[in-house]
Amino acid sequence: MGKWASVSVSVSVSVSVSVSVSVSVLALCAVATANAAPFAYITNQGSHDVSVIDLATQQVVALVPVGRSPAGVVAASRTGRVFVSNPDSKTISVIDMRSQQVVATLAAGDGPVGIDASTDGARVYAADWFANRLLVFDGRANAASAGTADKQLPLASIGVGKAPAGVAASDRAGIVFVAERDDDSVALVDTDAGRVRLRTRVGSHPFALLFDAPRQRLYALNVQSDDVSVLNTADPLRLDLIATVKVGKAPYGAALAANGSLLYVTNQHDDSVSVIDAASLTVVRTLPGFGYPEGVAAHGERVYVVNWMNDEVSVLDARSGDALATVATGKNSRGFGAFIGAPSTP
Repeated sequence: MGKWASVSVSVSVSVSVSVSVSVSVLALCAVATANAAPFAYITNQGSHDVSVIDLATQQVVALVPVGRSPAGVVAASRTGRVFVSNPDSKTISVIDMRSQQVVATLAAGDGPVGIDASTDGARVYAADWFANRLLVFDGRANAASAGTADKQLPLASIGVGKAPAGVAASDRAGIVFVAERDDDSVALVDTDAGRVRLRTRVGSHPFALLFDAPRQRLYALNVQSDDVSVLNTADPLRLDLIATVKVGKAPYGAALAANGSLLYVTNQHDDSVSVIDAASLTVVRTLPGFGYPEGVAAHGERVYVVNWMNDEVSVLDARSGDALATVATGKNSRGFGAFIGAPSTP
C-alpha cells in the first residue's frame, strides 16, 4: 500500500482481459440502473478502479477505471459526484453518479490520501500526504477533459503537519479537521483564512477521522496506539480530548450507524470490527471474521465493511452486527471515506 498507508504491504497486480470485458457489461448495467440509488463506491487499490454497488440489490452495477492505487473516496450527493484520491497518479478522479463515469481529473499535489467534501458539496478537501498540506478544490466546477492533459488545479494549498492522512469537514463553513499522522495530532484548519488555527495531541499515528455533527465530536483513529481519541468540537476555538476508547489492532475506518447510536470501527490487524455505544463511549461487542477490514460506511439498517484481503464488502445488520451478505469487489479494496451516496433529484 506504499508509504502513504497506515501500514506497508507489497502487492503484485495482474489485470486479465476479462476485466475489460466486464467493464463494458457492467457499464451497460449501470445505465439501466442509474436511478437505483443509493450506491456504494469502493476504491480498489490493486485493480485501479472503483466498484459501484447498488444498495437496493447488493450487486455491483459498474466498474469505473480511475487513477493508480485509489484509496480515499467521498460521495457528495448534493452535487451528484464522487471524488476518488489516486496517490500513485497524484490525482483525484471525479465520477458522475448518474452516468457512473469519470468526468473530470484534478491535479492533487504529490500524493492525495484522505478526502472529504463540505455538506453542500461546494468544496472538496484532500490531504496531500507527501507535501504536508491540505488541498481545497471547487466541488462544482466542470472539466472539459477527464484525461491527464487538462487537470483542474486546487483553489488553495494550506500547510499542515507531517503525513496528513484523514480529512473531515465540519458543519461550520470553512472548518476542516486533518489527521497529522506522524505528529500524533489533529489540526483544525480554517480554509477561509488559509491556516491551521489550532491542533490537539491524540494517540499514536492518527489516520482516519470521523465528524459527528449532532454530538459535535470528532473521532480520531490511532493506528499505532490501537484506540480512538474523542474530541469535543463544540467550541470553534478549542479542540479538547474528552475520551480515549481502546479498540482492536490498527483501527482504520469508522462510521456511525443505527441512527447514530453505534460507532463501527474496523481493526485491520485483528480482522475485526469494534462496535462502540456512541453515548457511553464503551465497546459493546467485537465482531470477528473479516479480511483486513479498512473502509466502513452505513446506510439505513445496514453497515458495509470493506475487506482489503478478501476483495469484498461485508454487509451487516446495523443493530446486531450480524453478517447478512458479501459482495465481491475489485483487487485490494479500501473504501477509505464516506463512500455511500445518491445523486440529488435534478
